[in-house]
Amino acid sequence: MSEPRCAWAGTDPLYVRYHDEEWGVPVHDDRHFFEMLTLEGAQAGLSWITILRKRAGYRELFDGFDPAVVAGYDEAKVHALLADPRIVRNRQKVRSAVTNARAFLNVQDELGSFDAYAWRFVGGRPIRNARRSLAEVPATTPESDACSRDLKRRGFGFVGSTIVYAFMQATGLVNDHVIDCFRHAPVAALG
Repeated sequence: MSEPRCAWAGTDPLYVRYHDEEWGVPVHDDRHFFEMLTLEGAQAGLSWITILRKRAGYRELFDGFDPAVVAGYDEAKVHALLADPRIVRNRQKVRSAVTNARAFLNVQDELGSFDAYAWRFVGGRPIRNARRSLAEVPATTPESDACSRDLKRRGFGFVGSTIVYAFMQATGLVNDHVIDCFRHAPVAALG
């Protein structure tokens, strides 16, 4: 018998591993923050499993999500990315990853790290929710609204409040594992 999980994790081994090992774990690594911001933006209008299946391609093609490298991508690199089926080949999403890398570097220059920036939207500690079911999990929150507005003001794209809330959940700014999920308590004890 397997451990009880959040219903969204389903049975796909890739999804289950992501749920069990990564989702909701507090992040303090800028490169990982940039990766998740890029992937959550790429996911807009698609399923998360599609993105998970393309994640290795993204990591390779986007130079390990090094924002300093991605910020330097030119039109030739964007065209090459758009020709590669290992990622979501959406022109706006690929261009926004480059624009977001530049904005990401500006945040690092201003605040010392993206980590310092991201955590201020949740008061420096993860929000620990106690949801009983997936139906109780909102698409947005006041915190994701505030972060989304600020990211847009700083020039980021594909950062609507719903995308930002998914980013916050993925990076552990928020613990939205349902209370009977075996990961709820261990993740709540982190950060």
